[in-house]
Amino acid sequence: MTLRRAASLEVGKGVVSSYVHNAVIEGAGKMGVIVALESTGKTDELATLGRQLAMHVAAANPQALDPSGLDPAIVKREKDVLADKYRQQGKPENVIEKIVESGLKTYYKEVCLLEQAFIHDSGGKSVAQAVKEAEGKIGAPVKITGFVRYALGEGIEKQESDFAAEVAAASGKK
Repeated sequence: MTLRRAASLEVGKGVVSSYVHNAVIEGAGKMGVIVALESTGKTDELATLGRQLAMHVAAANPQALDPSGLDPAIVKREKDVLADKYRQQGKPENVIEKIVESGLKTYYKEVCLLEQAFIHDSGGKSVAQAVKEAEGKIGAPVKITGFVRYALGEGIEKQESDFAAEVAAASGKK
Protein backbone atom coordinates (compact mmCIF):
# COMPACT_ATOMS: atom_id res chain seq x y z
CA MET A 1 0.00 0.00 0.00
CA THR A 2 1.24 3.46 -0.86
CA LEU A 3 0.06 6.44 1.15
CA ARG A 4 0.03 9.48 -1.11
CA ARG A 5 -1.58 12.10 1.14
CA ALA A 6 -2.20 12.36 4.85
CA ALA A 7 -3.15 15.04 7.35
CA SER A 8 -4.08 15.24 10.99
CA LEU A 9 -5.87 17.76 13.14
CA GLU A 10 -6.03 17.85 16.91
CA VAL A 11 -7.62 19.99 19.59
CA GLY A 12 -6.96 20.40 23.29
CA LYS A 13 -10.64 20.67 24.27
CA GLY A 14 -13.28 20.13 21.63
CA VAL A 15 -13.90 17.77 18.71
CA VAL A 16 -12.54 16.77 15.34
CA SER A 17 -15.58 16.01 13.18
CA SER A 18 -15.63 14.22 9.86
CA TYR A 19 -17.82 13.75 6.81
CA VAL A 20 -17.47 11.28 3.96
CA HIS A 21 -19.36 12.20 0.78
CA ASN A 22 -20.70 9.45 -1.51
CA ALA A 23 -19.63 6.75 0.94
CA VAL A 24 -19.17 3.35 -0.71
CA ILE A 25 -18.39 1.64 2.59
CA GLU A 26 -18.06 2.91 6.15
CA GLY A 27 -15.33 5.60 6.14
CA ALA A 28 -14.53 5.44 2.41
CA GLY A 29 -16.05 7.55 -0.34
CA LYS A 30 -15.35 10.03 -3.10
CA MET A 31 -14.57 12.88 -0.73
CA GLY A 32 -13.54 13.13 2.90
CA VAL A 33 -13.39 16.13 5.21
CA ILE A 34 -12.22 16.65 8.79
CA VAL A 35 -12.82 19.83 10.79
CA ALA A 36 -11.26 20.70 14.15
CA LEU A 37 -13.30 22.77 16.62
CA GLU A 38 -11.99 23.99 19.97
CA SER A 39 -14.52 24.66 22.70
CA THR A 40 -15.26 23.78 26.30
CA GLY A 41 -19.01 23.58 25.56
CA LYS A 42 -21.36 20.65 25.05
CA THR A 43 -19.55 17.99 23.04
CA ASP A 44 -22.66 16.59 21.32
CA GLU A 45 -23.76 20.03 20.05
CA LEU A 46 -20.17 20.77 19.01
CA ALA A 47 -19.98 17.49 17.08
CA THR A 48 -23.24 18.36 15.26
CA LEU A 49 -21.85 21.75 14.26
CA GLY A 50 -18.59 20.09 13.23
CA ARG A 51 -20.40 17.68 10.91
CA GLN A 52 -22.35 20.57 9.32
CA LEU A 53 -19.10 22.48 8.81
CA ALA A 54 -17.46 19.38 7.29
CA MET A 55 -20.40 19.07 4.85
CA HIS A 56 -19.98 22.75 4.02
CA VAL A 57 -16.26 22.26 3.31
CA ALA A 58 -17.08 19.29 1.06
CA ALA A 59 -19.60 21.36 -0.93
CA ALA A 60 -17.92 24.78 -1.03
CA ASN A 61 -14.23 23.73 -1.23
CA PRO A 62 -12.69 26.66 0.67
CA GLN A 63 -8.96 27.22 0.14
CA ALA A 64 -8.21 28.66 3.59
CA LEU A 65 -9.83 29.35 6.94
CA ASP A 66 -9.53 33.13 6.55
CA PRO A 67 -7.69 35.59 4.24
CA SER A 68 -4.47 35.31 6.27
CA GLY A 69 -4.28 31.62 5.35
CA LEU A 70 -4.23 32.23 1.60
CA ASP A 71 -1.02 31.99 -0.40
CA PRO A 72 0.24 35.61 -0.82
CA ALA A 73 1.21 34.87 -4.43
CA ILE A 74 -2.38 33.92 -5.26
CA VAL A 75 -3.75 37.06 -3.57
CA LYS A 76 -1.23 39.22 -5.48
CA ARG A 77 -2.20 37.55 -8.76
CA GLU A 78 -5.88 38.19 -8.01
CA LYS A 79 -5.12 41.87 -7.25
CA ASP A 80 -3.12 42.21 -10.48
CA VAL A 81 -5.88 40.67 -12.59
CA LEU A 82 -8.50 42.98 -11.08
CA ALA A 83 -6.27 46.07 -11.46
CA ASP A 84 -5.47 45.25 -15.10
CA LYS A 85 -9.15 44.77 -15.86
CA TYR A 86 -10.02 48.26 -14.58
CA ARG A 87 -6.95 49.90 -16.15
CA GLN A 88 -8.12 48.63 -19.54
CA GLN A 89 -11.47 50.28 -18.84
CA GLY A 90 -9.62 53.58 -18.31
CA LYS A 91 -10.35 54.02 -14.61
CA PRO A 92 -8.05 56.36 -12.62
CA GLU A 93 -5.44 54.69 -10.34
CA ASN A 94 -6.93 56.01 -7.07
CA VAL A 95 -10.32 54.53 -8.02
CA ILE A 96 -8.73 51.25 -9.12
CA GLU A 97 -7.24 50.72 -5.64
CA LYS A 98 -10.68 50.98 -4.01
CA ILE A 99 -12.32 48.74 -6.62
CA VAL A 100 -9.57 46.13 -6.21
CA GLU A 101 -10.04 46.08 -2.42
CA SER A 102 -13.77 45.58 -2.90
CA GLY A 103 -13.07 42.85 -5.45
CA LEU A 104 -10.75 41.11 -2.99
CA LYS A 105 -13.52 41.04 -0.39
CA THR A 106 -15.72 39.27 -2.93
CA TYR A 107 -12.88 36.86 -3.69
CA TYR A 108 -12.45 36.10 0.02
CA LYS A 109 -16.17 35.29 0.28
CA GLU A 110 -15.60 32.64 -2.38
CA VAL A 111 -12.41 31.00 -1.06
CA CYS A 112 -12.20 31.59 2.73
CA LEU A 113 -14.26 29.28 4.96
CA LEU A 114 -15.24 31.87 7.57
CA GLU A 115 -16.31 34.34 4.87
CA GLN A 116 -18.39 31.90 2.76
CA ALA A 117 -22.19 31.81 2.88
CA PHE A 118 -23.11 28.86 5.12
CA ILE A 119 -24.79 26.18 2.99
CA HIS A 120 -27.05 25.03 5.85
CA ASP A 121 -28.65 28.48 6.14
CA SER A 122 -30.80 30.00 3.41
CA GLY A 123 -30.66 33.43 5.08
CA GLY A 124 -27.21 34.21 3.68
CA LYS A 125 -25.30 33.99 6.96
CA SER A 126 -21.56 33.54 6.73
CA VAL A 127 -19.90 30.51 8.33
CA ALA A 128 -18.44 32.84 10.98
CA GLN A 129 -21.95 34.13 11.83
CA ALA A 130 -23.35 30.58 11.97
CA VAL A 131 -20.57 29.50 14.34
CA LYS A 132 -21.23 32.56 16.52
CA GLU A 133 -24.94 31.69 16.71
CA ALA A 134 -24.17 28.04 17.52
CA GLU A 135 -22.12 29.14 20.52
CA GLY A 136 -25.44 29.75 22.35
CA LYS A 137 -26.47 26.06 22.04
CA ILE A 138 -22.95 24.85 22.73
CA GLY A 139 -22.58 27.02 25.82
CA ALA A 140 -19.06 28.31 25.14
CA PRO A 141 -17.02 30.09 22.46
CA VAL A 142 -16.13 27.96 19.42
CA LYS A 143 -13.00 28.31 17.31
CA ILE A 144 -12.41 26.47 14.04
CA THR A 145 -8.72 25.57 14.24
CA GLY A 146 -8.43 23.84 10.88
CA PHE A 147 -9.93 21.67 8.17
CA VAL A 148 -8.73 19.18 5.57
CA ARG A 149 -10.59 18.16 2.40
CA TYR A 150 -9.57 15.30 0.13
CA ALA A 151 -11.34 14.31 -3.08
CA LEU A 152 -10.77 11.07 -4.95
CA GLY A 153 -8.26 11.54 -7.76
CA GLU A 154 -7.33 15.06 -6.67
CA GLY A 155 -3.64 15.82 -7.16
CA ILE A 156 -2.91 12.83 -9.39
CA GLU A 157 -0.60 13.77 -12.23
CA LYS A 158 -2.08 12.58 -15.51
CA GLN A 159 0.34 11.50 -18.19
CA GLU A 160 -0.07 13.56 -21.35
CA SER A 161 0.09 11.64 -24.60
CA ASP A 162 -0.37 12.29 -28.29
CA PHE A 163 -2.85 9.62 -29.37
CA ALA A 164 -2.43 10.36 -33.10
CA ALA A 165 1.35 9.91 -32.84
CA GLU A 166 0.89 6.63 -30.94
CA VAL A 167 -1.42 5.27 -33.66
CA ALA A 168 0.99 6.39 -36.41
CA ALA A 169 3.92 4.75 -34.61
CA ALA A 170 1.96 1.52 -34.13
CA SER A 171 0.99 1.36 -37.79
CA GLY A 172 4.55 2.07 -38.92
CA LYS A 173 3.71 5.48 -40.44
CA LYS A 174 5.24 8.80 -39.51
